Amino acid sequence: MLTIYDSAARAKREFTPIRPGHVGIYVCGMTVYDRCHIGHARVLVVFDMVVRYLKERGFDVNYVRNITDIDDKIIARAAENAESIESLTDRFIKLMRRDAEALGCLPPTSQPRATENVDEMVAMIETLIERGNAYRADNGDVYFDVSTFERYGSLSGRDPEDLRAGSRVAVDEAKDDPLDFVLWKHAKPDEPQWDAPFGAGRPGWHIECSAMSTDALGTTFDIHGGGHDLMFPHHENEIAQSECATGCHFVNYWMHNGFVRVDDEKMSKSLGNFFTIEEVTQRYHPEVVRLFILSSHYRSPLNYSDQHLDAAQASLSRWYSALKKVPANAEPNAEVMDAFHDAMDDDFNTPKAIALIHEQLSLVHKIGEDDKESAAPHAAAINAMGAILNLGQLDPDAFLHWSAEGDREDTLDDADINQLIAQRAEARASRNFEESDRIRDLLLDNGVTLEDGPQGTTWRRQ
Repeated sequence: MLTIYDSAARAKREFTPIRPGHVGIYVCGMTVYDRCHIGHARVLVVFDMVVRYLKERGFDVNYVRNITDIDDKIIARAAENAESIESLTDRFIKLMRRDAEALGCLPPTSQPRATENVDEMVAMIETLIERGNAYRADNGDVYFDVSTFERYGSLSGRDPEDLRAGSRVAVDEAKDDPLDFVLWKHAKPDEPQWDAPFGAGRPGWHIECSAMSTDALGTTFDIHGGGHDLMFPHHENEIAQSECATGCHFVNYWMHNGFVRVDDEKMSKSLGNFFTIEEVTQRYHPEVVRLFILSSHYRSPLNYSDQHLDAAQASLSRWYSALKKVPANAEPNAEVMDAFHDAMDDDFNTPKAIALIHEQLSLVHKIGEDDKESAAPHAAAINAMGAILNLGQLDPDAFLHWSAEGDREDTLDDADINQLIAQRAEARASRNFEESDRIRDLLLDNGVTLEDGPQGTTWRRQ
């Protein structure tokens, strides 16, 4: 039985899809005006893990992750760069997809772009106006009337009256209530605009996701996901406008991943602790980043630090070293696989699942190469569990020989390392242990660790 923590219910609930055997999941994607950062990496990896496990459990998954390619920040960045909005967004979409692929993420079933779905947004806004849930203000903007939706605040647990008491209204806004939010922004000079019955302009951010999710998955769908920071106001607003426009319950399960902190502080550019995926994966193999993210439960805060990434690096090196020594040419241990599925069925408990993998790694290292037949079922279990999480699936040498981009000019290349290992083997054969130790120390100084075994010497970068 798969259970999912539903943010709206504030409890774990048994997962029952609308259509047996099928799952529709929508995840709020990126606003493409800059490189993706480590917070985006968590969203990408977490929901890739969710989708992979749903497929492992036999579901046919329709995974939709949108792209916001029209937004105030996008317009401002394009003007700052003196480039077209299309050029800016296309460039960062390519980089986003490159980052996601590097992190081992499957492409979504569909990735709708906001600018390609404006007609659906206009139609939804028209419906909201007709039903009395939205109004056109004096400044030409169209706002959603929060007072027309009784359950506003139910997802985040916020009281509308408390929100009103602490809210601020910008001087250029003409909304009737401080909580009302914009659905359509009236046309301004030198900004993209589309024609609409309520006046030329462009969509607000919140309406984009409502229109794209319901268009792709229907008026009611199974799972809506995103970062915890989106719960209010973005997801709260999505619920209000979607249910008023369709008359249907919007989402059955809400999933939110926790915040990313850096050395126990909130990540922000102003604090100088803001890291892009590109920056991190130049220093650490992308699979190290993936293991680091999945080693914490998706709902928990994730503390980014070099120490934690170094630990993930060491874990994967140990993982690949084990699989290199012992082939996974047996049936996985059934009891272990059952325990793995039990962990993942409990709201995708990846820390517990990865702990099981580490237990099997310890057994493989303990049994060692002396009894490969006994070690093989444990290695097979490691490989099977890793395949579900998309970890440990690379060629061991490709991972163990990888070096950080910043170190590559100063480190020995693979050919140099293999030549030195051959020279060391000759020195050992002639019992010239002083020369053998010198070569080992030279390699160690260049970040290369040697491991001697019955089958010869293997190496990995630190």
